[in-house]
Amino acid sequence: MNLFVTTLEAVLAVAIAGIGVYLATARRYQSTDSVANSYDQWTEDGILEFYWGEHIHLGHYGSPPRSKDFLTAKSDFVHEMVRWGGLDKLPAGTTVLDVGCGIGGSSRILAKEYGFSVTAITISPEQVKRAQELTPKELDLKFQVDDAMAMSFPDASFDVVWSVEAGPHMPDKAIFAKELMRVLKPNGLLVLADWNQRDDRQVPLNIWEKPVMKQLLDQWSHPEFSSIEGFSELLEATGLVDGKVTTSDWTAETLPSWLDSIWQGVARPKGLVSFGISGFIKSVREIPTILLMRLAFGVGLCRFGMFKAVRSPDI
Repeated sequence: MNLFVTTLEAVLAVAIAGIGVYLATARRYQSTDSVANSYDQWTEDGILEFYWGEHIHLGHYGSPPRSKDFLTAKSDFVHEMVRWGGLDKLPAGTTVLDVGCGIGGSSRILAKEYGFSVTAITISPEQVKRAQELTPKELDLKFQVDDAMAMSFPDASFDVVWSVEAGPHMPDKAIFAKELMRVLKPNGLLVLADWNQRDDRQVPLNIWEKPVMKQLLDQWSHPEFSSIEGFSELLEATGLVDGKVTTSDWTAETLPSWLDSIWQGVARPKGLVSFGISGFIKSVREIPTILLMRLAFGVGLCRFGMFKAVRSPDI
């Protein structure tokens, strides 16, 4: 009981400090900042990698969710997404494009453990640099800077397009959907995971949800969130999807990630010290946004959507 109380007090102390810094400082990323600059900064200082590891995405905690190590949950997410998408049935050598690869955590698993030939793109030059540093030379994996809104690849280039939590950064979701499907070969497979908001065409945002959503968009360089239903419609509207888009809601499976990410600051206090005063301020300032994310996903304002689509064989 005493350990529980001590742990709770530590978490509350970190949360209170974060809220104080949040209120006392300007937004980390102004609306004019580019996504590339945002991720360049986080990658250069190493704070995000220290706390979130090589996977800059949420973890999978099972169904029903169970207690799990934060970093283990992240790698488990990749394997669960592989199984959900049916990629585990594909042969070695399958060509995969990882759109919004971060520093390459998912890409390395796809190349090393499944034998895929992976091309991974991000708009951040610093992420490409760090991903290359972390990647063994023997893997069939290459990283490059590219814009997901206007990819440099020819039509029908890949067997699989894979993307995790990149969509919120895209200013035009219809163009993003078209690009994802365009670079797929006929019968190729799109498997995508993303943060989504509730479909406000069905239930409009209420008086408190609107400012919460605005904060979630402003703080982390997100132009907007799609809904699961809305992005599925955009994929189908490309005219390149064979049949219907398959979706699933993994909100419950990923929900523990938010509080676990705060817990990292308590369990690993070295990070709050080793990055100096500016790093400390930067780290704790993210806590209120993480708490808002936990609130939004917990009450259904946001949802974690999974998407699977096959490119038509006739186009």
